[in-house]
Amino acid sequence: MTNTQILAACRSNWEYRGIDDASVQEMLDELSAHLEDAQTAGLSGQDVVGRDVRSFAAAWARARAPLPHRALRTVSLTCFGIGCVLLLACLLRSTTKFAVTPDYLAFWISLCVATVGCELRRGRLGMRAGWVVAIATALPIAILTRVLAGGGVLFTLPLWAASALLLPGLPYAAADARARRSGHAADVSSPREG
Repeated sequence: MTNTQILAACRSNWEYRGIDDASVQEMLDELSAHLEDAQTAGLSGQDVVGRDVRSFAAAWARARAPLPHRALRTVSLTCFGIGCVLLLACLLRSTTKFAVTPDYLAFWISLCVATVGCELRRGRLGMRAGWVVAIATALPIAILTRVLAGGGVLFTLPLWAASALLLPGLPYAAADARARRSGHAADVSSPREG
């Protein structure tokens, strides 16, 4: 396994485990330095991380960010995402109350489940190619739910609910955006050699 493959495997494992972007970048930089030092000393990358890269990455993730911290981050960012969808829906419909129907709820639940399922299968939780499969899965489910359950309103959410849902994840989302910007700026200013 090459150093690039080791770094990619660790990155995907850490992202899957909910480690924030700034910590992932810091951990990758540290691991990259260790791998380069080992290569200079005539050792392979597996001499640094062992035979099972996933176990190495998992152990480091648990040490860096214990499960309760990662769970809190994941729940907060999930609330943030739901709040964004709700806010956008209210803005698009120019209303202060949003009526949630069975088909709307079925669409978003199946979209989330399909996206997470696709991304877990790929080994990372970034939102990229899984969207196509997720939407192709969610649309028929929403249509079927509309046919079977009708278009009645399940419940109504006020606009302030979007704000309440956005608040817990706002610090995490801002920190991730800041980390992405600084990571992108560092990548542009000093490109890594492969």
